[in-house]
Amino acid sequence: MPVIHFVTTSGETLTLAAENGRSIMEVAKANDLPMLAACGGALACATCHVIVDEDWYDRLDPPSEDEEDLLDTAHGLTPTSRLCCQIRVSDALDGIRVTLTPMD
Repeated sequence: MPVIHFVTTSGETLTLAAENGRSIMEVAKANDLPMLAACGGALACATCHVIVDEDWYDRLDPPSEDEEDLLDTAHGLTPTSRLCCQIRVSDALDGIRVTLTPMD
């Protein structure tokens, strides 16, 4: 089972096992990590914004135009920002590191 390393806004790293096919947002919410994820993964907000570690960003499928439009509304946007509702867990992402962003 792949693992995801979540870095909290306080700098703590939490390593969680994740089922293939689930979104990183679903894994975060199932483990009560601090993430609003207001639309529940419907690609209608930017409240699941995370910063993907640079070593992992290019291994992901590129963001869709809709995701890019929503990312433009996210606070603290970086070159490796993604909406984690759009990142599906797979064996190829075993060990991915994402940093949570503040909920305010």
